[in-house]
Amino acid sequence: MEYISTRGGVEPVDFEGALLSGYASDGGLFMPQHIPLLDGDTLRRWSCLSYRELVKELCSLFITAELIPRTTLNDLIDRAFSRFRHKDIIHLSRLKDGLNVLELWHGVTYAFKDLSLSCTGQFLQYFLEKKQKHVTILVGTSGDTGSSAIESVRGQKNVDIFVLLPKGFCTQIQELQMTTVIEDNVHVFAAHGNSDEIDEPIKQLFADVDFARKHNLMSLNSVNWSRIMVQIAHHFYAYFQCAPSLDSTPLPVVEIVVPTGGGGNITAGFIAQKMGLPIQLVAVVNSNDIIHRTVQHGDFSLSDSVKATLASAMDIQEPYNLERILWLLSGSDGCLTKTLMKQFSISKSLRLPEDLHRKLSDTLRSCSASDEDIMRAMQRCWEENRYLLCPHSAVAAHYHYSQLDSTPRCCLAPASAAKFQDALLRAGLVPQIPPEITALTAMETRSSPLQRGQDWAQALRERIEAMAER
Repeated sequence: MEYISTRGGVEPVDFEGALLSGYASDGGLFMPQHIPLLDGDTLRRWSCLSYRELVKELCSLFITAELIPRTTLNDLIDRAFSRFRHKDIIHLSRLKDGLNVLELWHGVTYAFKDLSLSCTGQFLQYFLEKKQKHVTILVGTSGDTGSSAIESVRGQKNVDIFVLLPKGFCTQIQELQMTTVIEDNVHVFAAHGNSDEIDEPIKQLFADVDFARKHNLMSLNSVNWSRIMVQIAHHFYAYFQCAPSLDSTPLPVVEIVVPTGGGGNITAGFIAQKMGLPIQLVAVVNSNDIIHRTVQHGDFSLSDSVKATLASAMDIQEPYNLERILWLLSGSDGCLTKTLMKQFSISKSLRLPEDLHRKLSDTLRSCSASDEDIMRAMQRCWEENRYLLCPHSAVAAHYHYSQLDSTPRCCLAPASAAKFQDALLRAGLVPQIPPEITALTAMETRSSPLQRGQDWAQALRERIEAMAER
């Protein structure tokens, strides 16, 4: 199993190479050269597996035993999930009116990113210890990625992690989960900009090939293939939990509703489809609706500005994983993908070729939700079930409530409602706060400001150089 760039400009690498890079050196994203196809018998056999076992089976298809022996791989995944609060790692809540909510948030930071990042952290540590190597991780976060990434590598001697958070654009709890981690290898920057703006200096440093190579730069955002790989398991587990029966041929279709920001989870769903899983994907977004417009009209272009919404982790205008989806739909055409992404990079506006748009709209459904839609979904779910949804999960519930059919459906829930107290209060609901989250407000914090007008890339460069000298 080798990995190639979506832009076709680099030699294939193995899983270790893809893991330790993040972005490919040509600016593209790594994808497997071949996606394994599973037959119906394999799917029926896998339907009896736990989530933990599904992750092991899927990862073994994309990581060769020569790189990580299967018994070692199993041990790393067991270790990754050892800090999760739920015995099943993730949990399906079956609610009224056919609302199935797959809770992906039982990890340390109460967000779905703990699932893929805990595994990725273990894979990373395995290779670093083996090679006696040090890496510098750069992460931009819209809220949850930063804290999950920090938890996956905190205290490790062969890793330094630099996290940029958008000051004022994530919740107080999300910010505290990052700034209260006082470790020598954790460096948090509070940038006075939005999620898309903080991605720019990170891209600049990765584009400086000599600097990136000198400091072994890597990303733990969902540009990193390892995160996409683990997230494929969400879709398999959701399907097996919600499919009415696996006795028929062909197997029944289940609709998977995916709250979408950077597009990592929906990309994982596309790969699950390619592997033979009979799912219909629905990308649900907030008022920052670039993916919805792309699906509906082929209009992949920025709005005038990012809108602040209740579902703040999805306040993103540049869903970088759409590049992977376009590459898949184009038949792995690196030349076309490079041309399209270069045009978007220059003009921030792109009209998809007609054939590519047709393939996208045939494969993916989409829906956008306003803050009012989000609050109504939160309120209805509480009134009918006494169940609190986070605003991102409520975007998925809004779609479900708008459908009149009885299609088997699973809504992915990316975060616990406990992280979004302000959204709950605006919806007239009472937050239920776990003690470990309450305790954050009394803890020491540490971060460095990045002001508007400051050269953020240069500030990062200087801190990384200083760390290297130390």
